[in-house]
Amino acid sequence: MKAVVQDRYGSVNTLELREVEQPVPAADEVLVRVHAASVNAYDWHYLHGDPKIARLSFGLRAPKVRIRGRDFAGRVEAVGTEVKGLCPGDEVYGEADGTFAEFVCAKDGETDLKPAGLSDEQAAAMPLAANTALIGVRDVAGVRAGQSVLVNGASGGVGTFAVQIAKAYGAEVTGVCGARNVELVGSLGADQIVDYTREDFTRTGRRHDVVLDLVGNRSLGDLRRATTPGGTIVLSGGGVYEGGSVLGPMRLLLGGRLLSPFVRQRVLQLPARASRKNLAALRALTEAGRIAPVVERTYPLDEAAEAIRHLEVEHARAKIVVTV
Repeated sequence: MKAVVQDRYGSVNTLELREVEQPVPAADEVLVRVHAASVNAYDWHYLHGDPKIARLSFGLRAPKVRIRGRDFAGRVEAVGTEVKGLCPGDEVYGEADGTFAEFVCAKDGETDLKPAGLSDEQAAAMPLAANTALIGVRDVAGVRAGQSVLVNGASGGVGTFAVQIAKAYGAEVTGVCGARNVELVGSLGADQIVDYTREDFTRTGRRHDVVLDLVGNRSLGDLRRATTPGGTIVLSGGGVYEGGSVLGPMRLLLGGRLLSPFVRQRVLQLPARASRKNLAALRALTEAGRIAPVVERTYPLDEAAEAIRHLEVEHARAKIVVTV
């Protein structure tokens, strides 16, 4: 099968489209013929081995996972002996490492039926980004109806879903984005929009019950200034590649962990864990018309390197998708 392979850390020039052996599903896995996969910050973090401290888990000298891509939409070709609820022929979406390929093996518990009415490209845009947003809004922040939620990075992959999910939970949402994305964020349902090129959301005097930071470009002091005294700050990574770092967004995350016991505000981290339960919840929200993926652009598999470059350098709007 064809796959986008990386043998060493570096730029997108290290990626090669090659013929590799087709994977065989384990007992708890499904073999999926990939129709589309989306690009995430996860991919460029792995590509560059950035921040360098992450190489302790990525692989010290080269990435342990050689095929890029993390989420997918496609058709089940075969199932392992312990798989329940999925059958060959099912149209599915989910998360797995190595999705920039013609086939991928995915865990049964991290795969679900594709939302009805979505194209493969739309469905592929959802798993990692929408799941991260769902966990941040519903599980970590515990957003409730009537609360004020600010999303820093509202036009990004996770941000576009966070705005919609927070609205679905009844919150009043403020989205922070650049000038060219104001219309997009408004179309997602944001009640207020802050154009960061014109206004600093940390100095408007307005405070929010929840501040969801998906960019990592502001200090903890800045974020606390935009949060009510008893409110919640949710910290995540993401951002764009700026030439490499030792700690990267982990510096802010570590600072948040150290600060949290000493302030009234809750300062929490956003852990992203794939699960079929969450994919099913996202499917229900999608089929009910509460959320919808936004795809800026698609690239064919042989241009996956350019797709990653577009995301990491050009501040992509919403999601970038690779078709297979």
